[in-house]
Amino acid sequence: MGDDDNPKEYRWETGYEKTWEAIKEDESGGLEASVADIIHKAKRKRQLEKTGTARLGMMRHLFIVLDGSEAMSIQDLKPTRLICSIKLLEGFIDEFFYQNPISQLGLIVTKNKRAEKISDLSGNTKKHLKEIKGLLGSTPLAGEPSLQNSLELALKSLKNLPSHASREILVIMGSLTTCDPGNISDSIQNLKTEGVRCSVINLAAELHICKKIATSTGGEHGVVLDDKHFKDQLYMHIDPPPAATRLEAALVKMGFPHHSLASLGTDPTPISVCMCHADSKDELVKLTSAGYLCPQCLSKHCDLPVECRSCGLTLVSAPHLARSYHYLFPVKHFTEVEFDETLKNCFGCQKTLTSLDKKVYVCEKCSHSFCLDCEIFIHESLHTCPGCATNQNSFKQPTGNNNT
Repeated sequence: MGDDDNPKEYRWETGYEKTWEAIKEDESGGLEASVADIIHKAKRKRQLEKTGTARLGMMRHLFIVLDGSEAMSIQDLKPTRLICSIKLLEGFIDEFFYQNPISQLGLIVTKNKRAEKISDLSGNTKKHLKEIKGLLGSTPLAGEPSLQNSLELALKSLKNLPSHASREILVIMGSLTTCDPGNISDSIQNLKTEGVRCSVINLAAELHICKKIATSTGGEHGVVLDDKHFKDQLYMHIDPPPAATRLEAALVKMGFPHHSLASLGTDPTPISVCMCHADSKDELVKLTSAGYLCPQCLSKHCDLPVECRSCGLTLVSAPHLARSYHYLFPVKHFTEVEFDETLKNCFGCQKTLTSLDKKVYVCEKCSHSFCLDCEIFIHESLHTCPGCATNQNSFKQPTGNNNT
């Protein structure tokens, strides 16, 4: 068996567990304390999985492969698998570019034994959202998907990227079958050779070939239970994966363009062609007055970040790099302490701490206390300790050697 080296066991292979014994009544006969303790352990376990010690791939290039076969019309995910997937992908794309502003994303749809690229690798959020929403009114779902054609199509674009780029594929699979023109094992070997990480989310059941693709390339594999679990499985891929150990550091040339209106001041702004819509058939869309001018070739683009279509320079703004900072220097885990009557309020949300808050979390730098919800929000969304941000002493330069 190819999965013998995987230490993870299935649920039915584990020992007999009396899960109902985890819920116990307190002195007053209520179950609130026991339920709160279960929720606390689950949230804390998920938080501790992110150690922040692994080297992460900052510039990500991700292809999302969406199953467009007849199996996506099944209604076990309401209203259908396809509509549920599209709605979740809309939120995923927005959050992906917010958390990874200098990364790029592409979309591939597979059906009728073929794979079609509906959007190339790009950092343009609006373009991807337009294409993904257009799937609802496109041709009906039909036929079977082709995993091999999808992987080969994505690999054709990913293998030409520079070595410092993190290359990934995320497959959302609703069908229990795949129709491939050749030996898919060869495609898996090509993914491993090129260092492409492939993850799979199955909507129906676990498929051996899907799990083999994920385990062979170092990706994640999961099977959804419902729409909420589907969202959790999908949003796991927002954070950058650990970078390959053989990946060497490289200097990346970037440009910081000025807005054309701001750069020209009060003078009349000339109308020029926007490179983002140069291929559009609408002449009015091509000619615009506002936009960002590439500092290298002065080509105009609508949004940032983007790769200049004329000279290939990566165009970003300072806030985009600032938002990527938290992956390089994440907030350290707070110290978990027992609830004490002296701890009155959470510094984050100012809620009064009670005995239900069995654990309280203290920042080592500013010594402020936080509840569990604020601790998770700080590490997963805010990426800055509010106590340290308001305490200027916590920003003093450290003494001694600093290897960062």
